[in-house]
Amino acid sequence: MSVALSAQDMSRALTRISHEILEKNHGSTNLVLLGIPTRGAHLASRISTIMSGIEGREIPVGTLDITLYRDDLRLRPPRTIMATSIPAFGVEGRDLILIDDVLFSGRTIRAALDALGEVGRPASVQLAVLIDRGHRQLPIRADFVGKNLPTSREQTVKVQIEEVDGTDEVTIEGQG
Repeated sequence: MSVALSAQDMSRALTRISHEILEKNHGSTNLVLLGIPTRGAHLASRISTIMSGIEGREIPVGTLDITLYRDDLRLRPPRTIMATSIPAFGVEGRDLILIDDVLFSGRTIRAALDALGEVGRPASVQLAVLIDRGHRQLPIRADFVGKNLPTSREQTVKVQIEEVDGTDEVTIEGQG
């Protein structure tokens, strides 16, 4: 196991992503952040807090559960459906930033886009991820990336965050 990002590295990456989102979107006026549970939801809250500090106003944040939209439901053990929480004014006509911890095959993001169809029609959808490890199976790319981390398919990228795991760290496990 090797450490790819320390707590300090993660903090810097999230701060950079926050600045990049604000720059690309010319501020925060029309933004809504939606995190994909579990870790993506917590990362979205952190990014919202950072952006709120920069902008001097609260940045709306919510969560988007994709469990029922996954194409691998029968291959995974059953899991609890997490609550989807959308800001009161919705996502209609907003610039939506989807946030997740790791981008790998692209299937989680495809499921998120399907789930989003049930929630509303944003003006645009952008993707922010802490880690992009490659190996896409679908034509999906992130607009904002904390760290590109080339890995082999046999390796596992493990993101740990304080809110869930008691520590902030990204590790790579397995042989490359």
